[in-house]
Amino acid sequence: MRTTAAMAVTAALLLSGAPAFAQDAQRLHGQFLDQRITWSPCAEPELEGLECGTFATPFDWRRPGDERAITIAVSRSLPAGGQAARGSVLTNPGGPGGAGRILPRLFQTRPRVADNFEVVGVDVRGTGASDNVTCGGYSWFGLADPRDRSRANLDLHYDAAELQATACQVRSGELGRVVDTEQTVRDLDLLRHLLGREEVSWIGYSGGTWLGAHYATHFPQRVDKFVLDSVADFTGTFQDVFDDFGMATERRLRVDFLPWVARHDAVYHLGDTADAVWRSYERTRAALAAEPIALPDGSWLNGAILDLVVRRGLYSKLTFPDIAESLAALASGAAAAAALADIGTAARFADAESATLYTVTCNDTPFRGDRSDLARQGDRQGKRYPFFGHHQVLAPCASWDRPPLRLKTPDGEGVPPVLMVQSVRDPATSLEGARRAHRGFAGSRLITVEDEGDHGIYAVGNACVDDLVESFLVDGVVPAADLTCPGTPLPEPTAARSAPLPLGWPL
Repeated sequence: MRTTAAMAVTAALLLSGAPAFAQDAQRLHGQFLDQRITWSPCAEPELEGLECGTFATPFDWRRPGDERAITIAVSRSLPAGGQAARGSVLTNPGGPGGAGRILPRLFQTRPRVADNFEVVGVDVRGTGASDNVTCGGYSWFGLADPRDRSRANLDLHYDAAELQATACQVRSGELGRVVDTEQTVRDLDLLRHLLGREEVSWIGYSGGTWLGAHYATHFPQRVDKFVLDSVADFTGTFQDVFDDFGMATERRLRVDFLPWVARHDAVYHLGDTADAVWRSYERTRAALAAEPIALPDGSWLNGAILDLVVRRGLYSKLTFPDIAESLAALASGAAAAAALADIGTAARFADAESATLYTVTCNDTPFRGDRSDLARQGDRQGKRYPFFGHHQVLAPCASWDRPPLRLKTPDGEGVPPVLMVQSVRDPATSLEGARRAHRGFAGSRLITVEDEGDHGIYAVGNACVDDLVESFLVDGVVPAADLTCPGTPLPEPTAARSAPLPLGWPL
C-alpha cells in the first residue's frame, strides 16, 4: 500500500501537463485515483480466456470541477501458472476508434510476452464497451460515387459528408467534444496508475501508433518499451495521414494484389495479367454502380462500397483469396455480395467505431480547405490513383465544429527509444509517412519490412520482426541502428485461412 505522500506525488504527476489539470487535485485523487478495477472473466465469447473490468475517468480532463465521469472498459491476460507479471503492456488496434479489448488474445500466441507481462486491452473513450459516441447510424459512404465528378453528384457527395459531421456532433453531444487523443492519453495514464505501475510498455498498431506517440510525449517519464507498428505520421495532421491513402492503396493493389490474382487465373478466371484483372474489376464496379445488389442486412453493395470493402481486404495478404473469390463470383453473375460484406471490420457496438474515428480525427488536428478544395484534390488524386484516389475519408472534417485543442507535436525529446515497424507497401499507413515520423522522433529505431504490404506485422507470422520486437520488449535490447526484415510470402489460393489482425477501421 502506498503512503499518502506517495499517492499525492502520483496525483501531481498524473495531473501535470497543463495548468488547468493541476487544480482541484485532491478531489481527483479521491474520486478517481483511489478506485480499484474489479477483474472477472470476460462474458463475451470472443474474449474467452481474458479478464475484464471497468474504471471511471473524468468526463473532461480540462475541467476538474466537472463531476461527470466516463466509463472505460478494459481486458487483460496474465502470465500462466499464477506467476507475477514483470510489467504491464498496454495495447491498441488503431482506427482511431478500434475496440481494443480483444487484442490481448493476439499476444497469447507469443509466449515471451504472455509469460512475462500483464497485457491490457482498452476500449478507449467513445467506442466498444466504454461510453460511446454515435452518428445516429448515419454513414455517408456509398451515397454518392466519388468517381462521378458531375456537379450534381459532387454536390450530393459533399452534402452527405457535411451531414455526417452534423449527425456525429449532434447525436454525440457533449461527449463528442471530449473524445480526442489528449483526453485518451490521460485516461491511459490513469489506467497505468490503477494497475500500480510507475511505467508501462505499449504495442500500438496503425492509429495506435499516433496514440502511443502522444502518450509518450505527454508522459515521457512513464514510458518503458513502446512498439509502434504500421506508423501513422504523428508529426503531421490526420489530414496528411489520410491524404496518403490513394497513393498507398494503389501501390498495394498494383504491386501485390492484381499480379497475385493474375498468377492464379486458373482459379479465379479474372485475367492472366494485372491489367486484365484491373479491367475485370472495373467492369464489375461499373455493373454495381448501375445496379447495386441488396445485402441480407438491408444495405446495398454498389461501386463505391466495393472500393471500400476491397481496400480493407488489402490490409492483409490472408484475405486475398477471399477478395478474389468474391470478385470472381460477382464477375460471373453469382450473388457473392454477402461474402464480400464479411471482409473488413464492422463495429460491434452500433456505429461507435466509425463515430469515434470521425470524432478523434476531426477534433485532434485542424482541417485545411473547404468542399471546393476537396473537389479539386479529389480530381487530382483520382487521376493519379484511380482505385481509391477519389475517396476522401475525412471529408466530414471540413464541416466539423472543432473544439479549441492544440496537441503537442511528438518529437521524441526526453522519451526513451521507441521501436517502429513498417512494411514498404502498407495500404493504410504509407512508408513515406512512417519515415517522416521516424525522422521527426528523436531516438526512434525503424524496422523496415521489405517486399511486404501487410498492415500490422508484429505477432502475425514474421519471425524476423517477432524476434526483434520481443528482444526489445522482453530483454530491453535497443537496436543500435535501423534494421530491415524480409516480408512473408503471399498465400496460395488453397492455403488454410486464418483471421487477420483485428485492426480498427480504417487505420
